[in-house]
Amino acid sequence: MTILIGSEAQSLVQSMIDPKTQTQMCGMELTLQKIERFTSAGAVAFDNAERELPKTEPLDFDSSGWIALPAGCYLVTFNEIVNIPKDAAALARARSTLLRCGAGLETALWDPGYRGRSQSLLVVYNPHGLRLKKNARLMQLIFLRLGKEAEVVYSGKYQGENI
Repeated sequence: MTILIGSEAQSLVQSMIDPKTQTQMCGMELTLQKIERFTSAGAVAFDNAERELPKTEPLDFDSSGWIALPAGCYLVTFNEIVNIPKDAAALARARSTLLRCGAGLETALWDPGYRGRSQSLLVVYNPHGLRLKKNARLMQLIFLRLGKEAEVVYSGKYQGENI
């Protein structure tokens, strides 16, 4: 496996606010579009037929584009649309500034063939909370070239999400 860099990685991400700023040495930064609070429980089983996503409600940014979040868990949606080819996958890491503010992002693997405006779990650990501005750069997505094209590509429930 190799990490895709520069224009090759950039070609896999649409709707970037500022491609020059968001293109990093080893990945692409994704930015904050919206934040939601969980309002019910979810359910996970072996069979996806029994899966139940929790209900959420959107949180509003103030008139200057900021939001103050108390400690807790939130669902964040990114501005960018990611397009993973058959011969790649992606992993994500929170930006170090987010970690230094006492918050982190929980993410899943972006499978070959996935296309969508993804979501992640934002966890605010800092007991004093976290302030975020709309379009804040939260995460770096790292694209990995596979040794060969995947025999099966992603076709699950989240294909094309939030587009």
